[in-house]
Amino acid sequence: MSSPKLGIGIIGAGEVFQVCHAPCLLLLSHLFTLESICDLSPTTATHCATKFSIPHHTTNPHDVITHPTVQAVFILTSDESHAQLTIASLRAGKNVFLEKPITLSLPSVNAILAAEQAAPNGARVFVGYMRRYAPSYLGAFKRELATIPRILYARVRDFSGPNAQFVNQSGTFPIKNLDYPSHTAQERETRLETLFSEVFPNQPITDEKRKYCRFLGSLGSHDISIMRETLGFPEEVVGVSVHDPFYTAMMRFRNRDGSGYSVTYESGIDAVPVFDAHVAVYGERKRVVIKYDSPYVKGLPIYVEVEEVNEHGEVQKRTMLSSYEDAYTAELQAVYEAFVHGKEIKTSVEDARQDLQIYDLMYKKWGEQSS
Repeated sequence: MSSPKLGIGIIGAGEVFQVCHAPCLLLLSHLFTLESICDLSPTTATHCATKFSIPHHTTNPHDVITHPTVQAVFILTSDESHAQLTIASLRAGKNVFLEKPITLSLPSVNAILAAEQAAPNGARVFVGYMRRYAPSYLGAFKRELATIPRILYARVRDFSGPNAQFVNQSGTFPIKNLDYPSHTAQERETRLETLFSEVFPNQPITDEKRKYCRFLGSLGSHDISIMRETLGFPEEVVGVSVHDPFYTAMMRFRNRDGSGYSVTYESGIDAVPVFDAHVAVYGERKRVVIKYDSPYVKGLPIYVEVEEVNEHGEVQKRTMLSSYEDAYTAELQAVYEAFVHGKEIKTSVEDARQDLQIYDLMYKKWGEQSS
């Protein structure tokens, strides 16, 4: 007996949909059907509906949310509209796949959580942290990490380089149109300023704060999220460095035996087209590193590397690849299992809320250092 297909509605037909989600959803056509798509640009909405054979397209998100054959709404818009669209979808009893970041402020994520708890049909939210679903992370990396009895140090890095370099070579040929209604730009800025005022309450909102907040919500949310699953929640943010376009933080964690260790978070975007994203964990006799490549080129391998001292006192190096399956494909299969078969959602609203709590610790430490 074949599994039922899940009807999907897309809100936000930009680059991440055209390059990442759409190809995967089409190749998973035995699990998903694309029923409706919305973009504020009518040209983009029409283009994507034609290119990806989607029967209904619109410039009004409400049309997707209320579409009768849409069972799950994929929200792939910019950060400032996440809470608004997620809450509307939940109130309509629709499950939501929400691209990270869940939102930018704690009051905003709390509003999403309240809406989920009250949602009809038991509707739930799945937050899109695809790196945490990569087979090499769940397989080789976690297996090797479990053999380190006491962590001495860890590093979480994401130096992504110019994204356009990878997108232009992805073979997906995305388009970008700017024929938005004139009022949408001001509405976007108003929503962003509201979020910034919630992130930095009773403070002047400077451009530096805006950039820091947007950065953590974009590139930073990948790293902070995978850091949490790998190491847990930090005991303390010891210090931060805010120098756009690079941001770093030093955090204190604790092993199960009570001993402490430091973790360096470092992230930024330069003009060198090298994607350097990894998590490295150091023990007394073993180092384990997982190395991510650009998600904008489908099927690039995610390797796990181990350096350790063997029983002969020799340095032994191993490289492992659990699967060539890309992280987006693995994540979407987890989405299907959650929304069709009721499986637990690892990257839930409650889980994603912890990212915002860590950002808040970073903002406060930055404020302390600046005073």
